[in-house]
Amino acid sequence: MDIDTLHTARLDLLPLQVTHAAETATTLHTFIGGSPSTPEALRLRYERLVAGCPDPSVSWCNWVLREKSESRLVGTVQATVTGSLAEIAWIIGTPWQGRGYATEAARALVAHLGQVRVSTVIAHIHPDHHASAAVARATGLEPTEEQQDGEVRWLLSLRP
Repeated sequence: MDIDTLHTARLDLLPLQVTHAAETATTLHTFIGGSPSTPEALRLRYERLVAGCPDPSVSWCNWVLREKSESRLVGTVQATVTGSLAEIAWIIGTPWQGRGYATEAARALVAHLGQVRVSTVIAHIHPDHHASAAVARATGLEPTEEQQDGEVRWLLSLRP
């Protein structure tokens, strides 16, 4: 699956590149909780992601979120696409949470997926992660009764 640059009112969703490692280490990963990744560790991880999944039937699609007005990275979104199914996720750095960036980016991602071969979108969200649940709901996903590794499976059908 081709990974295009996507645009929203406040964000540019840029296809992940290995060169993003240094900036994400200093501007994003310092703020996502836990121990921040070093630029070298991120570079190695991004090399694997950019190379793609070894299974040719699976596409790893990753974007960094560049906030337009201040031109800084504020998060990431990703989709793992297998056939017509996409599993999505989002991360917003702590200083930029609560501004609607996750919802804006997730909506752009789902709209893009709807223009390609994807008919079903899922996300897995911890039952206590109310902010991510709000993003999922605002993006059109609904919780199901299914759980995986202690997380609720959320679902959106893009085709009637």
